Amino acid sequence: MFLVVILAMVAGFMALQLYRVLGKRTGHEQPLPKPAEDRAPLTVVQRPVEAIAEAREPVGRSVEPKAEAGIRAIIAADSSFDVARFLEGAQSAYRMILEAYWKGDEEQLGWLAEDEVRDAFTQAILARNTAGHVLDNRLVSIERAIITDASLEGKLARITVRFDADIAAVTRDGDSVVIAGSMTDAVETHDIWTFARTLKSKDPNWKLADTDEV
Repeated sequence: MFLVVILAMVAGFMALQLYRVLGKRTGHEQPLPKPAEDRAPLTVVQRPVEAIAEAREPVGRSVEPKAEAGIRAIIAADSSFDVARFLEGAQSAYRMILEAYWKGDEEQLGWLAEDEVRDAFTQAILARNTAGHVLDNRLVSIERAIITDASLEGKLARITVRFDADIAAVTRDGDSVVIAGSMTDAVETHDIWTFARTLKSKDPNWKLADTDEV
């Protein structure tokens, strides 16, 4: 009788230990699969089959096919180059350059643009000032920025970006009278700007090297 009591106590102790190790939930347990007869039947969704698959441009495309080879060459020469970061910087530069031109800030244009482009801006500012005109423009939004071309010649990289933007443009005379434009009606603009940079140079900035309109 005494032996039976001892065995029962040992069995109880082992059961308690098993419960402590296996009986507690950790929160990471996976549910057991249900028997086949309890599972909900699968619903098959019928999709129409298109006779001819249409070639669609991927959503959010940031590089046109024409520019892909050039972008690959730039990345091969400079592994730190990042398309998304470049486009973000290009949009900032687009805004800063436009605002500097509108305000007549030649100093800021000097370090944002190459010499030839800077000189063209400077001449336009001079002509505007001579006529006594003041630009009261505002960049409302940049609807899209996409790389349309890219090339690498030696260490000189060039990337062309198309900007589709809305700009509220007003020109005033010396007496602040509006002579052209409207601040309430934004105008759609389509600019093609080319940025250039010597790869692996100490200057990390891309500068505006050419401008054009669509």
